[in-house]
Amino acid sequence: MFYTKTSIMNRVALVFLLFTVFHVSAFSQTDYSIPEEAQRIVFLGNSITYSGQYISYVEAYYRLKHPLRELEWINVGLPSETVSGLSEENHAGGAFPRPDLHERLNRVFERLNPDVVFVNYGMNDGIYLPLDEGRFQKYKDGINWLHGEIIAISAYAIFVTPPVYDPKKGAAYANVLDNYSDWLLSRRYTAGWKVIDIHWPMRNYLEDQRALDSAYFLAKDGVHPGEIGHWLMAKEILLALGESEVKDFNDIHEALAAFSHGEEVLSLISKRQMLLRDAWLTSTGHVRPGLAPGVALEEAQALANEIESQLTQLLLNN
Repeated sequence: MFYTKTSIMNRVALVFLLFTVFHVSAFSQTDYSIPEEAQRIVFLGNSITYSGQYISYVEAYYRLKHPLRELEWINVGLPSETVSGLSEENHAGGAFPRPDLHERLNRVFERLNPDVVFVNYGMNDGIYLPLDEGRFQKYKDGINWLHGEIIAISAYAIFVTPPVYDPKKGAAYANVLDNYSDWLLSRRYTAGWKVIDIHWPMRNYLEDQRALDSAYFLAKDGVHPGEIGHWLMAKEILLALGESEVKDFNDIHEALAAFSHGEEVLSLISKRQMLLRDAWLTSTGHVRPGLAPGVALEEAQALANEIESQLTQLLLNN
């Protein structure tokens, strides 16, 4: 078949366009609106989830936008935890191995009976070593197992890619999380999973800021993000939940500024989140030493109900 120069150029342009469309769609968020019948949302993860700012940001904004929606948001992230079951030698100075989600998941699901489960693992799962196929497979196996466990209780599973690891703290481990994130994103297309990408938006933001200021960081230690990092995480989750307007907000305070009681709502939600987190972690049990036990679950729930009453008044008067 004879091709003119113009036809060849047109074919090349078409291939480039298809590649561009695929590349953009592969890293854009999908609408994962919370099902109408859902009542309880549970977040699983490691220390970044345990610290919980991004969860409080998501809940505060979502509730301000949907004040009549009755949802319970529960954080049971556990510091140091992995889904891979791996732990580096001499972790925490030899004090304890990393806790493994396999040890506690059944208790969490039996006690909490979630309708929606957000999952954020990966940061610890490569145990801060260069990419290795054996460790990578352990992460894949753990995530696949967890997806099956969530489906088995008829809950709605939403996976979140790992946050960025600062390349300045170690380019090899930053590459590990790039690979883990890309694999998890691929499950959208190979298995129809619901996956929200926070990794690449955070990495792109970090690189953009570094171009302006070489000393810029999202996490002082390369791992645990500060307020802006948690906002970047929350923003991508909110976008995936259908709150498209948040793309224009630079931080949580801009996002809340449109609401007359936004900051008060966030403060109360943060307080209630920490109260219930500690109580639920103690009640469901774990093997991670060194965590504050919090108050007994019954007392925590009573205190949380008092906070909820204050929240309800603010939300209805917003």
